[in-house]
Amino acid sequence: MQNYLIKNISIVNEGTTFSGDILIKNGRIDKVAANIQTTFLAKEINGEGKHLLPGAIDDQVHFREPGLTHKATIYTEAKAAVAGGVTSFMEMPNTIPPAFTQQLLEDKYDIAARTSLANYSFYMGTSNSNSDEVLRTNEKKKEVCGIKIFMGSSTGNLLVDNYLTLDKLFRESELLIATHCEDEKIIKQNLERLKKENRELTAADHPIIRDEEACFESSLTAIQFAKKYDSRLHVFHLTTEKEMQLFSNMLPLEQKRITAEVCVHHLHFTSDDYAKLGNQIKCNPAIKAPHNREALWKALLDDRLDLIATDHAPHTWEEKNEPYEKAHAGLPLVQHSLLLMLHYVKQGKISLEKVVDKMSHCVAKCFQIEDRGFIREGYYADLVMVDLNEQSTVSKGNILYKCGWSPLEGFVFPATVKNTFVNGHLVYGNGAHDESQKGQRLSFTR
Repeated sequence: MQNYLIKNISIVNEGTTFSGDILIKNGRIDKVAANIQTTFLAKEINGEGKHLLPGAIDDQVHFREPGLTHKATIYTEAKAAVAGGVTSFMEMPNTIPPAFTQQLLEDKYDIAARTSLANYSFYMGTSNSNSDEVLRTNEKKKEVCGIKIFMGSSTGNLLVDNYLTLDKLFRESELLIATHCEDEKIIKQNLERLKKENRELTAADHPIIRDEEACFESSLTAIQFAKKYDSRLHVFHLTTEKEMQLFSNMLPLEQKRITAEVCVHHLHFTSDDYAKLGNQIKCNPAIKAPHNREALWKALLDDRLDLIATDHAPHTWEEKNEPYEKAHAGLPLVQHSLLLMLHYVKQGKISLEKVVDKMSHCVAKCFQIEDRGFIREGYYADLVMVDLNEQSTVSKGNILYKCGWSPLEGFVFPATVKNTFVNGHLVYGNGAHDESQKGQRLSFTR
């Protein structure tokens, strides 16, 4: 394996930024110091004028394989991820077939081992009828990121709305339980009410149908189950001001039993953007009115929201351009999430150190990921080098998602991802990929 010495770079890690060198040896960070001299062969990289961050870890993506590979594959989306500085991902079980058995779960790991340029983990899927199989994942708690419960979903049989099943899973799971929280009954009632108006529904109706109350009631239910059994609960993609009252910043993250996530599109878009982007930003839970976005930012900065992710969910252009009710929900984001947050750093909305905390450190803490998420000696060298003074523009020509489009097309970022290292391998450098080494399966210190 090639060793690297990165010289004279601004290192952003654990709340500080400092100038120094980093030595990468045998896939790990060997040394972090002011002026490193090596006694062995290492390729030197001049980092002057650039910043080095721990690679982003995205705890919520949909890479669509198996069964939906016309939209995306683990290979294509991991390739996009590393180009955006995301070095590890955790992927959802709503593929075809869904990851409802231990064998189907391991099949996904096998695909990733062969094809993924980023490090990977996969959630075990839940339904109203597979709780015994789900709980077998307790035996793999050091090898699997968590179990995923769709408490609001219209996708096949992934919706878990049987309270006996929910009670059993929250009572007996030894893994982190990650939830998608929207109340299906409220959503259906809202939809039926709008249909009585006898007009064509549009994307602007999406946050009315999947409204704040649907999110709040479902999140509250999940939290009540978690508190009943002291379960380890992580609530995905929060979207509403009202939900923020359910989460606390009174404990250090490592001591929290209930944690919360926000996604980049809910920090960036509001319901005002449906007029321009329509179904492109149709997603579940919905992008909502502007006051919710401001509440999310406030909660992120005061640590009620613990980490930032994407819920990367690609669909073909044709699928997104169906009439509203048929248009698929979800948008592709994993290539541009870090750059979007660097935009807000330049805007003065958030510090660079806080971005690193929420996209790397806190994800590693939240999931207890082994030896990743920090720039520490002995840790895996999952690193991203960025130039904060070189702009980059999203265009059809540089979008790497298999679906080939982005709701951010034309957006000019104030920064550029120059190099990405995964396990010490320079997988992405100056616009090109080196696919000679694949990512690794994440492990957890539980």
